[in-house]
Parts: sequence; C-alpha cells; structure tokens
Amino acid sequence: MRKTTILLIEDDADIAEVVRYNLEREGYRVIDAGDGEKGFVEALRTRPSLILLDLMLPGMDGLEVCRRLRAEDATADIPVIMLTAKGEEADIVVGLEIGADDYMIKPFSPRELVARVKTVIRRVEREPETRKTRVRIGELVLDAARHEVLHDGAPVTMTRAEFRLLWTLVQRPGRVFPRSELVDRITAGESYIIDRNVDVHVSSIRRKLGAAGDMIATVRGVGYKCKD
Repeated sequence: MRKTTILLIEDDADIAEVVRYNLEREGYRVIDAGDGEKGFVEALRTRPSLILLDLMLPGMDGLEVCRRLRAEDATADIPVIMLTAKGEEADIVVGLEIGADDYMIKPFSPRELVARVKTVIRRVEREPETRKTRVRIGELVLDAARHEVLHDGAPVTMTRAEFRLLWTLVQRPGRVFPRSELVDRITAGESYIIDRNVDVHVSSIRRKLGAAGDMIATVRGVGYKCKD
C-alpha cells in the first residue's frame, strides 16, 4: 500500500527532524525542503497529499509559496497547514485568505500536529469528487462537482474553505447559520478552525464577489445567512 506523502517546508532543522520523526512513526512518507523555492519546486514535482508550510522562510517566504501553489493547477487543491512562530492575527488572516487550510502556532506539540494532519487528510479524502449539483442565485452559479463559482459567467477563484462556506449558505437562503455550525461545515465536523476565521472567509468571499457579495448578510451575535 502506497504511503501518504507529506511535504514539509521548514528551514529549522531541529523542528523538521521532530515533525518528520512523528509523522513517519504514524506511517506517512515525509519529504523535506529547507526553503520556499525548493519547497515550491518539490510540490510541483511530487504533488503530495498535504503540505506543512513554515511562514518565516529564507528567500521566498511561506505566504508567497502558498500564493504560487494556489496559482498552479497541479497544486491548487493540495491542502496546506501553515506553521508560524508569530501567532499574529494579520499573518493568519492573510494565510487563510490566500488558501491555507489550517495553521499551527509554534511551539506546538507533535501529538497535536499529527492530529491536525490526520484531520485535514481525512477531510479531503471524504470530499465528494463526482457530485454534479449546481446552485444558481441570480447571476451567481456554484458547481459542487467542479468546486467552481461563476459570477455573470466569469469564474471567481475561491479557496476550498470559502467554497464550502458559500455552498452551505446558498443552499438554504434565508436560514441563519451560527458561526459554530459554519465551522463544522467548513471542516466536516472535525474542527480546529476557530469562529473568528469564519469572519475572515466571509470577508474574503464578499470582496471576491464584489457587489454580489451583499447577498451574504451578517446576523449580529449569531452568524450569517444568504439573503432570500
């Protein structure tokens, strides 16, 4: 049976060694890359099941690596967990907006890292690949089979989490979804994403949809809904 491959892009040799040891002990195959440029090239070459990406890298930093990964068809859908020593909200927000699936703040426990890796991989494997359901609201069309959003016929690039959130809202116009429920929908019930991140995703979706973003209404103190 082929092992699940994880690409680790981390310049700290001690951290890389600990991460690699714990993941290999769980049966994963781990590929190391010590800087952003090498990591990006390795991702294109191997197309791993998941990428662990440090933000503070020499040369090309982690945010730029993530942007480039999402811009390439071969790597656009590979889940990314950011590793950051900063813990500053701005870095986390930017990372999530450009397509990271989750984040961990250093120092983290190897056990928690392994748990999150398993969660993300399991979630991706469970995502349906052949659903052909489409939803249309005005000039907005969502295609679940393609994970595609069209606005007035033009494609709108969405991260995996953004698509899941928008898909949830548009299927039940008028229904108010609490943030906690949207977290569950985004993560398939295996939540490591905090409620605040839902606000980040909604803000990004609104910006990408332009005037059509007004269809997502904020219900203060509760969550969000798609206007009916």
